[in-house]
Amino acid sequence: MKTQKKDIRALSKQELRDFFISRGEKAFRGNQVYEWLWSKGIHTFEDMTNLSKEMRAHLEAEFVINHIEVDSLQKSQDGTVKNAVKLHDGLVVESVLIPTKSRTTACVSSQVGCSLDCKFCATARLKRMRNLNPDEIYDQVVAIDRESRLYHDRPLSNIVFMGMGEPLMNYKNVLASIDKITQDEGLGMSPKRITLSTSGVPKMIKKLADDEVKFHLAVSLHSAIQETREQIMPFAKNFTLDDLRESLEYWYEKTKRRITYEYVVWKGINDQQHDIDALVQFCKYVPCKVNLIEYNPIDDGDFQQAADSCVDHYIKALEHNRIPVTVRRSRGKDIDAACGQLANKQ
Repeated sequence: MKTQKKDIRALSKQELRDFFISRGEKAFRGNQVYEWLWSKGIHTFEDMTNLSKEMRAHLEAEFVINHIEVDSLQKSQDGTVKNAVKLHDGLVVESVLIPTKSRTTACVSSQVGCSLDCKFCATARLKRMRNLNPDEIYDQVVAIDRESRLYHDRPLSNIVFMGMGEPLMNYKNVLASIDKITQDEGLGMSPKRITLSTSGVPKMIKKLADDEVKFHLAVSLHSAIQETREQIMPFAKNFTLDDLRESLEYWYEKTKRRITYEYVVWKGINDQQHDIDALVQFCKYVPCKVNLIEYNPIDDGDFQQAADSCVDHYIKALEHNRIPVTVRRSRGKDIDAACGQLANKQ
């Protein structure tokens, strides 16, 4: 029976060094392979040109490099690019390049489908099939960096974990990918340019704080009233606002970094004065800022964007209480690349 080859990117640098030592080679060969895999982002052993042909053949015989492929690419009128990313087992996720005048941002996925059940999100309608491996997350960033250079003549500047999946439900692999993205032997990006967005998993938010991560944290909030939040995000029955608040207080105590709350205002759901008052009160627990996000429909009428006048009421109330607030206009809507729209329609 033919044994399945191991993905070489599952090995640490020390394990690569040990592999070469066990074959009678110098340990530094492991360093060279590690650099090819993570700093240079190659996908074939043949491209490791500072290794002998014989050595490359040995690697080919024992290992594979399970890299992603951009199966299809869509470009929006506003410059946004959406990738349908094919994984080694044939499953597909989506990632997005979002350009502005001052930056280009990669929006990457962390799961095939999603572990949670937010009713307003197209991804949540897909069952979670599996978590992404660190290299699969890493490859999305590499691909978008290349597209940023190709289409916008500048390197990728920021990364947000706001694509398909709940990052904190794939904790180990997400943090491992960020480690590869930020280390000098990887892409060398600053963790200050990375934001992880969660729907709110209190236990794992505390773990982030304990692990002393250096990236930013955003919380998909959408209501500061428990009953309302449960209606739009049913999983919130198990992760209550009280527990969320406690975890965010813990986060700030440990990290001294403010939270970003992501908040969509929907007609007839969270567009009343008591909704505004509840958000203002919730924002007072921990230093924060609020992103009011334009809603992107997902083919049904259950959720509709609230009137501009209602959004203005939110802005005035937050500003009156000296809570920083911005309105984030959606990009890539014409190719279903905006927030909440990633659902592998292709």
